[in-house]
Parts: sequence; C-alpha cells; structure tokens
Amino acid sequence: MIRYALRCDHGHEFEEWFANMADYDDRKSELTCPDCGSGTVEKAIMAPNVGKARAAAPPPPCGAPACSRGGCAMAGFD
Repeated sequence: MIRYALRCDHGHEFEEWFANMADYDDRKSELTCPDCGSGTVEKAIMAPNVGKARAAAPPPPCGAPACSRGGCAMAGFD
C-alpha cells in the first residue's frame, strides 16, 4: 500500500491510499476532491516520514594492545 498526498485544482489537499503506483494511474480519472467535488486531482509534494537517527555502533576492536584494555586510540576511545 502507498499513501499519496493529493491536491485538487482549487487547492484543497487530501490523502488517499493505493495498492501501488499503477493503481493511482488506473484510478486517477475517478478521483474527486472530498471538499469541493472537483475531478481535477494531482499528486501533491509529500515530505517523507523519517524516523530518528540511531546512534552508530562503536567500531570493532582493531587488535592493538590498548583495545584489550578497553581504550582503543584508533577508535577515539582513549
């Protein structure tokens, strides 16, 4: 399923779910604005829903003697 933000020629914005991108193309001529009933509907620009960035995992030990003591200078963990 894919959700598109849509806008009619009068500037009303709404969302609609489609099975896939081809489903939008197949149903485009049938779409009407729920606010004014206009049949001239186009995709609107949508901002992606991006989650929070995750903290990067620490790098693996490099094998130097300091790594075995828990402080690897190569990884910035002095």
